[in-house]
Amino acid sequence: MIARILMVCMAVSLNFSVAHAQEQSRMGQQESTVKDPRSRAKLHTELGSLYFQDRNIPVAMEELTIAIYIDPTYAPAYGIRALVHHYLKEPQHAETNFRDALRNAPDDPDIANNYGWFLCQTGKYKEGLEQLERALRNRLYQTPDRANLNAAQCAIGMGDLKAAEEYLDIAQRIGGGNPAISFQRADLFFRTDRLEAARSEVADLMRRMEPNAELLWLAIRIERKLGDREAETRLSNQLRRRFPSSNEYQELTKGNYE
Repeated sequence: MIARILMVCMAVSLNFSVAHAQEQSRMGQQESTVKDPRSRAKLHTELGSLYFQDRNIPVAMEELTIAIYIDPTYAPAYGIRALVHHYLKEPQHAETNFRDALRNAPDDPDIANNYGWFLCQTGKYKEGLEQLERALRNRLYQTPDRANLNAAQCAIGMGDLKAAEEYLDIAQRIGGGNPAISFQRADLFFRTDRLEAARSEVADLMRRMEPNAELLWLAIRIERKLGDREAETRLSNQLRRRFPSSNEYQELTKGNYE
C-alpha cells in the first residue's frame, strides 16, 4: 500500500500530462536535426520517459532501446529502462539495467536513489540502504528528501524504526511539504503507539489533500486504537463510500486492523 505513495520518490515522475503528446511530437522533430550520438540518445531517453509516464510501455521500451543502441554508455537510458522493467514485474532485467546505469555513471545520485528504492521494494533492504546512502553522500544531489524518505521506508522494512525516524526527520526538514513524508511519519507514529502524534499528522495531511484509501485506512486504525468509535465509524463509512473496491476496504471488511 505504502509503495504506491512512495512512487513519488523516484527521480522520474509517473504523473499523466495532456501536454505529453505535443512534447513527444516536438522531440521527434528535433531528433532529425541532432547529429551527435549523446544528444540523440538523450532525446530518445526523454521520449521513452514520456511514453512511460503515459503507460505506453511498448513504445517507451522501443525508444529506450534505440537510445542505448545509439550510445551504449548513456546511463539515464538504462536507468529509465530499469524502472520500466520494474513496472512490468521483471526484477532481474530491472537489476541488470540499474547495474549498467551505475557502471556508466557511478556518481549519479538519481540513479543510486532509484536503484536503492528498487532494492528495498524487492526486500533487499541492506543493499538498498547502501545505494540510498550513496545518493545522499553526493553534495550535488538536488532532491535528498526523496532518498531520505526511501531510506526510512527501507529501515522500516528492516525493523529499524529508530533509523527510520532519523531519516524521516531529515526528510521533513528538507521537504516538509511533501505529503508522502507526512504519511510516512503518521504511519511510523502509529506503529510506535504515539497515537496522538499520528492523529495530528493525519489531520494536517487531510487539510492539505483529498484523502485517498491509504490515508483513510490509516486514520481508521488510529481512531480505533484511540477508542474513538464515532470517528472510526465516520471514516469507515467514507472509505466504503469512496473506495469500495480498494484493498484497504477489503482489509476493513475482514477486520484486519494491524
